[in-house]
Amino acid sequence: MEEYFLNLAIKEAEIAASEEEVPVGAVIVKDNEVIARAHNLKEKLKDPTAHAEILAIRQACTKLGDWRLNGCELYVTLEPCAMCAAAICQSRISKIYIGTFDPEAGACGSVINLIQNRGLGYNINVKWLYFDKCSEILKKFFENRRIKS
Repeated sequence: MEEYFLNLAIKEAEIAASEEEVPVGAVIVKDNEVIARAHNLKEKLKDPTAHAEILAIRQACTKLGDWRLNGCELYVTLEPCAMCAAAICQSRISKIYIGTFDPEAGACGSVINLIQNRGLGYNINVKWLYFDKCSEILKKFFENRRIKS
């Protein structure tokens, strides 16, 4: 099931790329049912908080009628940034599956680790999936952006 849900997140990332957004996708699952899916919309919404994870968390909260997402799992194509990691912790998501690491801004262990931080009281279960497709879509997106510049 991990691969299935991460592939749904990859489809969201592909939509983002087609809209000239940084290709990151997120899917939130509860009891093996997708309750939210989103992709980056920073450019379209002119909103610095419109990351895939934040948008998916908002959808899931609306669907469940609660800000607590206990028992939910997040599948995301790229390691969340500090803002998203904090939102994941605040929402009480139980587990996060990550498609690839972010060596520049990753906040789940690559650069810093907010997700598993005793000082902050967070200990989200993290599983690194390392899907090549997650890295490739980002690499291709930024190569194309440099060509256009």
